[in-house]
Amino acid sequence: MTAPAHPTFTLVDHHGTPVTEASYRGRWTVVLFGFTRCRVVCPRALGRLSEALASAEVEALYITVDPDRDTPEVLRQFLESGYPRFTGLTGTAEQTDAARRAFGVFARRRPDPEDPDGYAVPHTAITYLLGPDGDYRTHWTDTADADTIAADLAHALEGRS
Repeated sequence: MTAPAHPTFTLVDHHGTPVTEASYRGRWTVVLFGFTRCRVVCPRALGRLSEALASAEVEALYITVDPDRDTPEVLRQFLESGYPRFTGLTGTAEQTDAARRAFGVFARRRPDPEDPDGYAVPHTAITYLLGPDGDYRTHWTDTADADTIAADLAHALEGRS
């Protein structure tokens, strides 16, 4: 599964600033979809990516698939306390759904009796790399380890394309 050649979005960052894909032009950008109430997959992916991105000059975005709960403030607290390398993005359900579709990400709310609100949002666990021009370059599945991601990033950044 790959994202379209030039995925687009119109969202708001975790500081309340409106952003689009154009806001990140000129920089390599890593994009991960998830939600703050995720108990296993998202924390594992964010930790692995934080390690892989430690010395890379890339923008790291975490786009929510749960805009009902993941307000800018919730995303800011979640990311700043555990994953400060990331900027959280959210918006209306329509905006986040459009972003998700632009990247080809599946997400669907389902009942979860272990969650205090009674639901979870299973979703595609893929991390995308966009070039400075905003075009899709590659992706990593949830099975890619930090060393593999770091090596792939170093190779991509060496080309500086």
